[in-house]
Amino acid sequence: MSSQETLDQTLIEQTKNQIRVIVNEITQLSKLDISPNEYHGEFLHRVVSAMGAVGGALWTFDEGTLTLAYQVNIKELGIQDQEESNQKHARLLYRMLHGPETGTLIPPHAGIEGEEESGNPTDWLLVFCPIRTELEVVGLVEIVQRADSNSATQRGFLRFLAQVCILATDYYKNRQLRNFSERQNLWTLLEDFTRTIHRSLDVPTTTYTIANEGRRLIECDRVSIALRRGRRCKIVAVSGQDVVDKRATTVRLLGKLATSVVKAGEPIWYTGDTSDFAPQVEKAIEDYVDEAHTKMIAVFPLFRKTKTENDEEDDPTRRSKQAPPFGALLVEQIEDSRVPERMRKRVEIVAEHSCSALGNALEHHSIFLMPLWKLIGKSKVLFTARMLPKTVLVSALILVVVGVLFFLPYSFQMHCNGTLEPTRRQKIYSPLDAEVKELFVDHNMRVTGPFTGEDGISYRGTTLLELRSSDLDAVGIQLLGEQQEIIEKIAELQRKQQDQDKRLTDYEKTELVGQMEQAKIRLATVEAKLEIYEYRQKPDLFITSPMDGVVVSWDVKQRLTEKRPISRMQYVMEIADLEGPWQLELAMPEKHMGNIAEFKKQMEQNDPNAKLRVEFVLATEPAVKYYGTVIEIHDRAEVRTDTGSAGTATSNLNTVLIKVALDDQDSLPPALRPGAECSARINCGKKPLGYVLFYEAIAFVQKNIIFRWF
Repeated sequence: MSSQETLDQTLIEQTKNQIRVIVNEITQLSKLDISPNEYHGEFLHRVVSAMGAVGGALWTFDEGTLTLAYQVNIKELGIQDQEESNQKHARLLYRMLHGPETGTLIPPHAGIEGEEESGNPTDWLLVFCPIRTELEVVGLVEIVQRADSNSATQRGFLRFLAQVCILATDYYKNRQLRNFSERQNLWTLLEDFTRTIHRSLDVPTTTYTIANEGRRLIECDRVSIALRRGRRCKIVAVSGQDVVDKRATTVRLLGKLATSVVKAGEPIWYTGDTSDFAPQVEKAIEDYVDEAHTKMIAVFPLFRKTKTENDEEDDPTRRSKQAPPFGALLVEQIEDSRVPERMRKRVEIVAEHSCSALGNALEHHSIFLMPLWKLIGKSKVLFTARMLPKTVLVSALILVVVGVLFFLPYSFQMHCNGTLEPTRRQKIYSPLDAEVKELFVDHNMRVTGPFTGEDGISYRGTTLLELRSSDLDAVGIQLLGEQQEIIEKIAELQRKQQDQDKRLTDYEKTELVGQMEQAKIRLATVEAKLEIYEYRQKPDLFITSPMDGVVVSWDVKQRLTEKRPISRMQYVMEIADLEGPWQLELAMPEKHMGNIAEFKKQMEQNDPNAKLRVEFVLATEPAVKYYGTVIEIHDRAEVRTDTGSAGTATSNLNTVLIKVALDDQDSLPPALRPGAECSARINCGKKPLGYVLFYEAIAFVQKNIIFRWF
């Protein structure tokens, strides 16, 4: 074998390998999920390269029209400026769509006879092969080749082009399957959307369903529903929000936009340009976009279609008249102003179904006394043969319960909170404005009150506190100064009277005597003030215990630290006799005093000495009950702070103080502390069970409804 033949065989094998590689690339390319534009370019470049062609074109066929999807050097045909050649070539393309799947070769300047003349008006060999699926013809591949190739090479072109067109068919089949799948998903979503929005005739439920399900179907950022209230539209539902803040600026501006579009009665699509809108719509859109920064917004008025009076139900030519819009559907895109065709169609579908669903809900809601008709309709079920025994049984139980509530007497008690306090106790107050000099007692320290000793002398009680008053000290210093000044003046006058060398006239002697008497009177006055000062200083500056008992005030030393200023009549501490009798002090709300006063009056008519009975428990021992008798009810109500279960102030109540004497003092716990919290009930006789359970509700109705309106 010669070297030339060996070289030719090598080139042939390399060419075959290159073609195999290209075919494999086209095979892999056809399996990818890429856009048609991207696929057409990659596919055609590889086909032209593998066939060593001058150029080529890929035509797509949609709705009876051929469109050039992609081309490579198609200008090499040289027919761009020749109208007749272009028409002949175009007719050839339409004929080749229905050509054989194995492809067709059209030699240069060859024609095809038929109704209209078609053929190859160029100097090139044209190779055609259609791309078909089981459902339709989707395209046509046209390859421009040199005309000087032999017949074997041309048949190779046909076989190769037919093979790659089969691979292209796989791409279109996969794309059709994906389209069918997307359509199926769309129909499923649409079916779910339709079924969901028509499920309820409640207006709020329907609006929120349309907003949230519509956003999922449209695949946008936000969907809102506006309903017309008079001349204005109000936003009633926004996707992704349970509650619409109607005072928010964006919500108000969106309502104004819906109002302007509803008045115009035509849907709008805003993507950044407002030049084609009415002035009122343009201003409303600009105001809203400036606030919300929305890139795209569509507003569709919602209409309710009604039949004309002359239309018949079986008339296929009947017309429907359009009522004024009852609201609007608003669709927004926050970051993208582009509106794909798929989104437009879905928005129109959602708007159409929203008109029907929301219109039905509004019409149903507008029926007069609809809640009553619903109740009457449901009540019919109770009297069917299957439900009648149950209805009779339930009715009998209801009558029994009502009878028990009205006629069964039950113990009626008024509940309130209170505290246990020693009967003998006294609060200590500051007698003047001063500061603490020294504290002699502490919390829980026992003290004694004033007493008379065996020698018959009265002694003061235990010293509790020593005060220091700068005002009182200033008064003492001033009195001492005046006393010393007067004494010195008297001594000087006495020296003048005893001065023998100095001769005094009678007038001067009389004047000295008068001054002496005046000075003595002033001295007596100052000394009397000093006695009062000394008498007052000890009880005022030394506060003593007025009774025997225990200091019950908490944290006395911290509150009454040294040099701490206190004002006149300021509370200092409290002394209580813990070993003496105890009493219960209740803070009864004033609104409950009417029942107590009524029962007390009934008791006194039968027995003037009858007393109200009280049952109470301690907060520390809620399982043990104690009893007592009301001994005093204050004649006026005062505002006191009501405390909750945690001991914190919850509200201020107008309460009446009630004092209760205990039946058995010895049964109280040994370590009882003053102010121990109690929960008490005052017995008010017997009332019907219904009144006992609902007396507060009855009082509320009598006060706020019956008294106010009747």
